[in-house]
Amino acid sequence: MAEPERDLKKLEAEQEKEDKDLLADLDKNMKEFDKDSEIERILKAFRANAYDVLDLQPGVPDEDIKKTYRKKSLLIHPDKSTNPRAPDAFDRLAIAHQTLLDEKKRAHLDEAIADARMLLIRELKLTIDSEEVKDPDTVFMKQWKEKVKYVLADMEARKQRQLKAQMQEEGRQQKKEEQEAAERKRKRDHEQDWEKTRDQRIGSWREFSQKKSGGDKGGKKKKMKTLG
Repeated sequence: MAEPERDLKKLEAEQEKEDKDLLADLDKNMKEFDKDSEIERILKAFRANAYDVLDLQPGVPDEDIKKTYRKKSLLIHPDKSTNPRAPDAFDRLAIAHQTLLDEKKRAHLDEAIADARMLLIRELKLTIDSEEVKDPDTVFMKQWKEKVKYVLADMEARKQRQLKAQMQEEGRQQKKEEQEAAERKRKRDHEQDWEKTRDQRIGSWREFSQKKSGGDKGGKKKKMKTLG
């Protein structure tokens, strides 16, 4: 018969193992929850706003951008997540990271964010010295973020219109060049055809001249009628 003390130690060991397994399972589930939550957040973020995708405030240093991207990319990496939308979120995160590290693209985004802030201040009839602007609350920040969407969308629409106009102008220019090229080709073809029939025309003219000359010699000259 087993000793009670040994049975108790065995039970405690088994319980400890179960607790560890349970904690490990809970930790795993929590991590999966965190991954899914972050994936969902990224996919809901306005993709044209790289700050929004990375969940960063404008003006942060490059080092913070790199650290945040590293942390989030490891969290939602498709190889470490069973979420089917992880690849899409990972791609958006990578694009946002590249955008903020690109000097020109980041400057373009910062300009849009600054414009959105000024538009919101005017709409709310505030000034840059207003308390709501100096120390913005969650309501102001939410309105600002929405205004950034509007500004970025408007900038993209204007860009597309300019691109369309440019393409139309290039199309007209191309059509004009094609017409000019066709006209040059028509003239070259005409000149080549004219040159090809040159000998034939000369021969025909000589033959006509000879026949005309021979006809004058063989016939009688008409007598001029005297007037008066």
